[in-house]
Amino acid sequence: MSLVRLRTFIEVYRQGSISGAARALNLTQPAVSQHISGLEVAVGRALFQRQPQGVVPTAAADDLAADIGNTLDTAESALASARARSMDVSGTLQIIGHADFMAEKLAGELLPLLENDIRVHMHTGDGEMVVQMVVEGHCDLGITAHPVSDPRLKGEVIFTDRVLAVAAPSVAHRLRQQPDFALALLQEPLLAYNLELSLIDRWLDKNLIKYDALLPAMVGQDLRGQRSLLCKGFGWTVMPEFLCRTQLDSGELVALGAPVGDTEIRYSLVWLPSALRQPRIAHARQTLVWRLANREE
Repeated sequence: MSLVRLRTFIEVYRQGSISGAARALNLTQPAVSQHISGLEVAVGRALFQRQPQGVVPTAAADDLAADIGNTLDTAESALASARARSMDVSGTLQIIGHADFMAEKLAGELLPLLENDIRVHMHTGDGEMVVQMVVEGHCDLGITAHPVSDPRLKGEVIFTDRVLAVAAPSVAHRLRQQPDFALALLQEPLLAYNLELSLIDRWLDKNLIKYDALLPAMVGQDLRGQRSLLCKGFGWTVMPEFLCRTQLDSGELVALGAPVGDTEIRYSLVWLPSALRQPRIAHARQTLVWRLANREE
């Protein structure tokens, strides 16, 4: 069985569509169909049932995908990285992720890529935007703190951090003077990433702080903006430790004591498996996974 046919099979299996796989692999639909037909001859069993809205894998396809899926991704990545070490990988890398993470964690790790003449275009967006831009091929790599359930994407956790409730010392002092910490906290102005209270809801739930509805005083999908307001003595929020470690060390901010404990955030690098056939993207993925995963705080 050729590697090309196996890659085509995996792409059709993940996409559930001949046309979708053709777009992802930059092949014609007849070419994809021929690859699948040739593989079915080699296997001796049908791999997909053709339907008006796409294809449905057979039991034989499920078994084959389970046997080769991740192994094929790993092999292609290794081959692409090996090629990258012996050939020109220059060009443009499109990467999208949360604005604050991109600026404060990712940018400093791009140096090896830039030194290899890889031009980097950084885009910002939340979890849904990251997935959409990577799946549609507008960006090569994405970084998200949201769980990724899209079967077309592969991902790897590259950074894990504690999530703390923080405020200025004056606000923390005021809260400590109150007999009911939870009630006093909910009465202070809240700064949030979005109206769904991402990060905040998990921290409140873990610390058994009940609330009916919280209307943030300020919403913004770059927690550095919240950090600036906190340092001016306004409100409180919940954020990853890497975004406030400097301010905690300097005394501009303090961590609000968690009655039960702090929570955790995980950032994942995501990509389309077919994209790793391009040496530049495979090299960039491997570089960022290694550098970020080895710099967890």
